[in-house]
Amino acid sequence: MIRTGVWFLFFWIYLLGTLPKLVLVNKRKDAGEIADQIARKWSGNLLRLAGADVEVVGEANVPLDQSVVFVSNHQSNFDIPLMIAKVPGTKGFVAKVETLKIPIVRTWMRHMKCVFIDRTDIRQQVRTIIEGVQNIKSGQSMVVFPEGTRSPDGSLGEFKAGSLKLATKSGASVVPVAIINSRGLMPKGAWKIKPAKVKMIIGTPIEISETHVKETVALSNLVKERIQEAFEKYETIN
Repeated sequence: MIRTGVWFLFFWIYLLGTLPKLVLVNKRKDAGEIADQIARKWSGNLLRLAGADVEVVGEANVPLDQSVVFVSNHQSNFDIPLMIAKVPGTKGFVAKVETLKIPIVRTWMRHMKCVFIDRTDIRQQVRTIIEGVQNIKSGQSMVVFPEGTRSPDGSLGEFKAGSLKLATKSGASVVPVAIINSRGLMPKGAWKIKPAKVKMIIGTPIEISETHVKETVALSNLVKERIQEAFEKYETIN
């Protein structure tokens, strides 16, 4: 419990410490880059305090000269700091609209060009997709968790095809990311944080074809297959 208490204490103290920068960054054109630097440092510290031993495979697969859509499985709340701190490049997230209730965090997320989706409002979802596509076309990569919720047991859930519209409507390549055992740090429904070994496998980019544009379900299945293959390969060698 001591680890958990220290972690949450740091979580808020660090955020409060960013308030002066937050006031200044609102007036700067490079707000996104500054937000990424702060988020990356914050996330790295959160992972260290949690006792996360992270191994990343495939960093070279991330194109740094173009924006992409990172598609990852979802096991834990730690998946977000893992994506921020361990995957190269600046990136925004497709987040639940409930995240807007968290003070300070929501403002930094807006600077990172995150978009917020309301699952109960179809029209709002369409607007969110349009905003995300605009972000991608302006040069910002985006992260989506197509399962829509954290897996309770670590296995892959259904990949919602609609979440891949960011890629099909922008033409950006999809980079699959398999996150293995982040639930060891904090499983769904738990608040206690425990040290754990985590492996992240970044796959090769999937270029969007005309077939993918017409058959989003096929693209969703392909991405899920790539992530599942990464899981099976990891289980084979460990």
